[in-house]
Amino acid sequence: MTELYTAFTLFLSLLVEALPFLLLGVLLSSALLFFIDERQLVAKMPRNPLLGALFGSCAGFLFPVCECGNVPVARRLLTQGAPTSVAIGFLLAAPTINPIVMWSTWAAFPHQPGMVFWRILFSLIIATIVGCVFSFQKDPWPLMQPDLAKRVMNQRANQTSTSSALWTKPDPLPTLLQSGTFLLGEGSEPVRLDDAATGAVALPYQKAFQRFSRHRVRLFLNNIVQEMRELGAMLVLGSATAAAIQVLAPRELVLSLGQGPVTSILAMMLLAALVSICSTVDAFFVLAFASTFTTGSLLAFLVFGPMIDIKAIGLMISIFKPKVILYLFAIAAQLTLILTLSYSYFF
Repeated sequence: MTELYTAFTLFLSLLVEALPFLLLGVLLSSALLFFIDERQLVAKMPRNPLLGALFGSCAGFLFPVCECGNVPVARRLLTQGAPTSVAIGFLLAAPTINPIVMWSTWAAFPHQPGMVFWRILFSLIIATIVGCVFSFQKDPWPLMQPDLAKRVMNQRANQTSTSSALWTKPDPLPTLLQSGTFLLGEGSEPVRLDDAATGAVALPYQKAFQRFSRHRVRLFLNNIVQEMRELGAMLVLGSATAAAIQVLAPRELVLSLGQGPVTSILAMMLLAALVSICSTVDAFFVLAFASTFTTGSLLAFLVFGPMIDIKAIGLMISIFKPKVILYLFAIAAQLTLILTLSYSYFF
């Protein structure tokens, strides 16, 4: 009965801690619909795999969300046709490379400013490499869940058909010989009413108010409800799983493995995945182990935890297929081990 009470308490604490950040991420992703011209934003993103992954990794400065709020933003970017390298780079690096986490890490280790530097550097390297690796898969179908992949393909098809209709396909007949209802467009040129209604052609008065139109407000609210319904269910499942693991796997068992230079790093990576603590407060949590674990193992906790934990895996399932998440987990774990082990030996 005590274990059940402890698991329920941990579940509620994880859920209450993560829910505000999930809501923040949903609001930010929905704000892309309302305040930003997504087509222009995606069009300006670098298509080069390395530059795209680096751009996505540094985007956490613009969208300061933790590992609970980065998934909605990354999914929104993918549905709007953003390169895979940009979305994965943001997904892995945004929970660490943002002003809030930098400040919290510095506050936890005021006498070790190197912790902030190495945490940012290692997270940037890992996110950039993983983004480059997955950028070689151009077709989203093998990577994403079927429903999300359909949205991405439909969005790309709409963008292609719209651009081809506007720039490459001239009207087969003069305007006056076509049937339908016409309105006055730019330069006193007639515009078909159905084109204006679908957004293929913007009228002069529409351009002034399209950013704050009722249609966009409705999209904003609908997107919030849809993503909170889908991702909220994943968050509940992930929090329940994390709480159960923490009760079934005693922390003493993990600590007993942290004696050698390699096993200590592996133990802290395992602990980071088990406790599923938010990146905004994980530096204060790991500070309790500073006297018994090496700095390299503490860095492994701070770098690996925000990228892969139980809650993040539960949310990532809404985007990627399970085997893709396994690949992300394996590559990120190997790179974290290599980088932090190198730090332990050379610094």
